[in-house]
Amino acid sequence: LAMASQSVITVQPQFSAVQQPGQWQTGLLDCCSDCGVCLCGTFCLLCLSCQVAGDMNECCMCGSSVAMRTLYRTRYNIPGSILEDFCALWWCTPCSLCQLKRDINRRREMGIF
Repeated sequence: LAMASQSVITVQPQFSAVQQPGQWQTGLLDCCSDCGVCLCGTFCLLCLSCQVAGDMNECCMCGSSVAMRTLYRTRYNIPGSILEDFCALWWCTPCSLCQLKRDINRRREMGIF
């Protein structure tokens, strides 16, 4: 008898949050904004690639991949395309990896990484 008096929920409450478009914390060629990252990207690109992959909990060899840059862009709703990610990595791999690492560092400082 007690069960009959309880109301039955037939619709789940909905929550909708529109994610605002993000942006890179630094530009592709803003190397001087973090000289340590820039030097690492210039003289030990493989080390920087492993740092980026480690920051994102991925395999060390994935840090310099188009998929990694695209995943990061998607995660933070940064506008762009897979073609733009490919072009950035193909023509300017050190700059692209440095930008990604600087962005990770800045987001970590802001507490949003």
